[in-house]
Amino acid sequence: MLILALDTALDASAVALHDTASDQTLAVARAAMARGHAEALIPMVEEVMRTSGRGFGDVDAFAVTVGPGSFTGLRVGLSAARGFGVATGRPVIGISTLAVLAAPLLAEDDAVPVAAAIDARHGNVYLQMIGAAGRVLISPRAMTLKDAARSVAIGPVRLVGSGAALLMQAWPSGERPPLDVHGEATPDPVWLARLASVADPARSEPRPLYLREADAKPQTAARIARR
Repeated sequence: MLILALDTALDASAVALHDTASDQTLAVARAAMARGHAEALIPMVEEVMRTSGRGFGDVDAFAVTVGPGSFTGLRVGLSAARGFGVATGRPVIGISTLAVLAAPLLAEDDAVPVAAAIDARHGNVYLQMIGAAGRVLISPRAMTLKDAARSVAIGPVRLVGSGAALLMQAWPSGERPPLDVHGEATPDPVWLARLASVADPARSEPRPLYLREADAKPQTAARIARR
């Protein structure tokens, strides 16, 4: 299966064209950025398709990270993936950002649970914990650092994501520390494609996974009266 994977959920834009049958990445483009995903994504897609020598008619499915992440970034990736799906008639598969972060560690060894954490600011993280055979131990949610650290400090665990170091700072006194801490801050689009290849499209819809309200809120005071 040839999957075009798109990620704009966090502080990067990334695109990969991956053949899951041979586990071969035909082309990949990735750039760190806090803003500008909308301007960067389509040129990246064009670059990946040109480098791979493939056309959109060769793509079997599209994969996209659905969150948690930046509200603006998520909309960019989801809109593009949906558009490609409509234009080609191919399925679009949405995968949790946290699951993609955890996937490489679980592939190495799924005997020890992996807690993926993204810095949600203001003393909070987005958290998901996955155990053996992909079993979800803690579903994606927004938590305070203190509560998140207590939730995952229940035995051997590995941490990954931009919130991993923050969890270490809030680690409960006397509890066994994590086996290792990985600071990868953004998902790997190749792993996004791999997860999409085994996901059920009917249960992995490309809808945004918002775990809390946006920080920016519409102004309610001193409204100008409409005429």
